Amino acid sequence: MNTIDRAALLAACNAELQPERFKDYGPNGLQVEGRSRIGKLVSGVTASRALIEAAISAQADAIFVHHGLFWRGQDGTLTGWLKERVRLLMAHDINLLAYHLPLDAHPTLGNNAQLGRVLGLEATARFGDQDLGFLGQRISGESFADADVLAWQLEHALKRPVVHISPKRTPIERVAWCTGGAQGFFEAAIAAGAQAYITGEISEPQAHLARECGVAYFACGHHATERYGAPALAEHVAAQLGIEHEFIEIDNPA
Repeated sequence: MNTIDRAALLAACNAELQPERFKDYGPNGLQVEGRSRIGKLVSGVTASRALIEAAISAQADAIFVHHGLFWRGQDGTLTGWLKERVRLLMAHDINLLAYHLPLDAHPTLGNNAQLGRVLGLEATARFGDQDLGFLGQRISGESFADADVLAWQLEHALKRPVVHISPKRTPIERVAWCTGGAQGFFEAAIAAGAQAYITGEISEPQAHLARECGVAYFACGHHATERYGAPALAEHVAAQLGIEHEFIEIDNPA
């Protein structure tokens, strides 16, 4: 097995994702330091105990995730569930790399770009805080006949039910999307001219805004919308560096 230095992996990830450009909720990059030589990289959505245990079984040297261990508002103590995740990583000398907003925003390999690929959408503009939201249309150039047709395509592509608020049965051409917990971007999507907005979650105000503004809203699941960026970026970097990569899916209904 070919191996590379940990610094080379970190440099390649940073070069692609440019974390210094983002104001984020937690640290991007190397969150837990493990062995210095890396031959196998495992990717996943969240640095959960289940993913860490699966990566140990897969004999990973490093794990690449979207949701890391450390977030704003934590008290800084290593206790309970956080202590156990860190203990497993350190006991098996596994590196943990996590990139949050930089992975959402990457123009081709990130969560938004990859969700667009899965859904057959092409971005033509960006919107929202730090330009995280994508705005575009179907790659085919055709409009969706109405919101129900778009809802069916979302459920078919993501293989899960979606919550949707469909105030009007009219064709949809301009679609905005932002993965994960981006319900707060809905007003920016409306201002950008979207006729429909796709994200992971919905909160109470968005249903009223959808009805009052006539813009369809689709909540497709936080995990379901963010399961594509981590493996795409990790596979790209692993191929670039000549190391092994494996994506491990840990199902999450949220």
